[in-house]
Amino acid sequence: MFTSERSVKIAAERLAREISLEEGNVSTISLAVGGQNLLSGPACDFSCRISFAQPNRRPHGMQPDGAPPIDSTKHFAPGEDSARAKAGSDQTFAGAKWENSIQVRADSWARQFGKLQVSVIKTAPGCQRIIIETSKERAPDLKGLKIKLVYEVYEGFPVIRKWVEVSNGGKRWLKVDSFTIDDLELGPDYRNQTPLTPGERGAGSSIVAFGTADGARGVIAVSEIPSALRHTAASGAMGYAQDYFEWVLGPGESFVSEPVYWLAYDGEIQKTVSGVSTPRDRAVEGPHMRFLRQHVGIPADRGKIDAPQWCSWSNFRAGLSDANMREQGEIAARCGFALMLLDQGWQKGLVGTEPDPDKFPDFAGTCDYLKSRGIKIGLWLACYRSEGSPDLRAMPDARSLPLVARDGGYAMSFASRWRGFYANDLAAVSRRYGVSYFKQDFTNPKFGDIAEGHDSRTRKESLLRGLRGLLESQDLLRKAAPEATSQLTHEIYWGTPGVPCDVAALKHADRYHIPPNNYAGAGNNAERPNAKWSFDPAVLRQQQTAGCFAARRRFFAHRGLPLYGLEYYAAATVNFRGSLTPAIQDRQICSWLMGAPATFAGDLASLTKENIDLYRLRFESLRRLEKDYDIYRHFQFSGVPEPTDTDWHWWGKLNRDGAGAVVVLRGSGGAEERAVNIPWVLPDRLYEVKPLLGGQAPGQFSGKELQEGAMRVRLPVFGQEILEIKLR
Repeated sequence: MFTSERSVKIAAERLAREISLEEGNVSTISLAVGGQNLLSGPACDFSCRISFAQPNRRPHGMQPDGAPPIDSTKHFAPGEDSARAKAGSDQTFAGAKWENSIQVRADSWARQFGKLQVSVIKTAPGCQRIIIETSKERAPDLKGLKIKLVYEVYEGFPVIRKWVEVSNGGKRWLKVDSFTIDDLELGPDYRNQTPLTPGERGAGSSIVAFGTADGARGVIAVSEIPSALRHTAASGAMGYAQDYFEWVLGPGESFVSEPVYWLAYDGEIQKTVSGVSTPRDRAVEGPHMRFLRQHVGIPADRGKIDAPQWCSWSNFRAGLSDANMREQGEIAARCGFALMLLDQGWQKGLVGTEPDPDKFPDFAGTCDYLKSRGIKIGLWLACYRSEGSPDLRAMPDARSLPLVARDGGYAMSFASRWRGFYANDLAAVSRRYGVSYFKQDFTNPKFGDIAEGHDSRTRKESLLRGLRGLLESQDLLRKAAPEATSQLTHEIYWGTPGVPCDVAALKHADRYHIPPNNYAGAGNNAERPNAKWSFDPAVLRQQQTAGCFAARRRFFAHRGLPLYGLEYYAAATVNFRGSLTPAIQDRQICSWLMGAPATFAGDLASLTKENIDLYRLRFESLRRLEKDYDIYRHFQFSGVPEPTDTDWHWWGKLNRDGAGAVVVLRGSGGAEERAVNIPWVLPDRLYEVKPLLGGQAPGQFSGKELQEGAMRVRLPVFGQEILEIKLR
């Protein structure tokens, strides 16, 4: 670390950043990986726009006006995004206009601010923070405005993390937008992009690798901004999406951005017998995953992963009852499921947290029965509440405005104090019924909330406030009920189908339900299997096989995140006239094992004894592997083929000793036998490799032999195998 009046040099292992402070301006002149500068030229470190309220007063919120509510079920299609449609109507209820905009750019601060202040502090062992902040303003309109650029580095990681603080020490009401946290511009050779989480449904990828086309050198750009609020430009700049972000600052108020960070990679491209191992891929599965866990924080690390899970939604929908859930619980116990999730339909009026007394006369008794069978309980919940609910009795003004309706309830506002009531209510439900898991659902934050008395001052501001409130509620729930697991669905996080998972979600929630739901092979998923069905069992098997491949593709698309925090719906537990064969069951288990085996769904009463016995046998194997090797929290993919359903591919679930499981699948083609290399073992150790699905035992190999593909595996078309890799 080096600082002077003219520059700041930040070193983080192989990553180095040089920031010029010449003449009171701030610009990054170099972002170097292994001594090679990746930038196209000097870059502005930060930019935003400041506007002023006219008249100078706090914007006022909306009062209930009797207008018909938004029907959220009419916004399922991607184009029906009310936040996009209404984001420009903020002034309707704000009572203020925003005028005299000023562009604030760090590379031209000398015209707006006085001498810069630079400080370096140690915040924790192995962690240093560099702060560049403005001092007295020169521009009269910016009187009282202060901006801090905060950079953080971590011992042992090639990472520079950054966020921005904007403070209003003046007497005027301000609005901040066009907010770019790190306005860097990578050179043309380093703009090749590899998204490491999907960018879909209005939300860009939260993790993008930029670098050379061959993956030899570059940086992984990571944004911790939630959902559709983030934007990562093709140039590499990271900040907030212009369509969805603004923030109002009253006198004495501050705004602190979410962090973004860069992680460097470079090194040797290693050819293997089955593919290529790039420094980029090795950085993703190695130092980046460790950085997420050690410094960003992943709540899923805090306890046991309850897998496999069974969910009631498919083939039951809201038709739950004490009788059919006891029936399903009995079979789930015989199969070896660890947790049963009672989806929508268990509660009175379909929303809220009160059991339906007609369907469940003794809900506590139902829960006690399931727990007596050795099964943990999960409950589906919505952020909507009906008239007369405990929420609205306690907080009658907690609904978001404009009103949003669904299933007889109204959307409650996470941009209000209700988020604390919500978390405490869930904790009380957890204690009352012994609930271990909460699935939180239904679109809400994207509609915005401008109710008077809530946190938001404009509709557009409310989008980030709502998402931050949702994430804060997860933190509050963890404190109030540390034994309960929290899951966010893609729907509550933005829309239906909603956005993919991102870093922000997994910083706060234990699990995330990634889109889209998959009902492949479940027949008519709105009803239980019956004699009136005319489905062809062979077609259902084809659909199941396709569904398994869809699961692997969705997990792999999120490979920049810890996959054990993701849930993909659903491996169908439906057997209609022999449609669910042992081979399909094994393919389900192998496919979902790219992460952790959740979620299975479908009428368990349709299963044969053979199905039940096989699930139990396989789940016991997974339980042992998880106990012995912690397989769910590991995933390796470098140096082997990517997911395919026409040839072979495989991946690792190995711990730091190279022990655990390797999952191998063959598609519709490819050779009957092939070399399966395992690049992730230790070369100088001896391993025993044991097939667990009935194949012939490959035997013992040195780590170097496994890396070089000395092991050969034989599989039929659409065959699969789980290989236990054990140190000798």
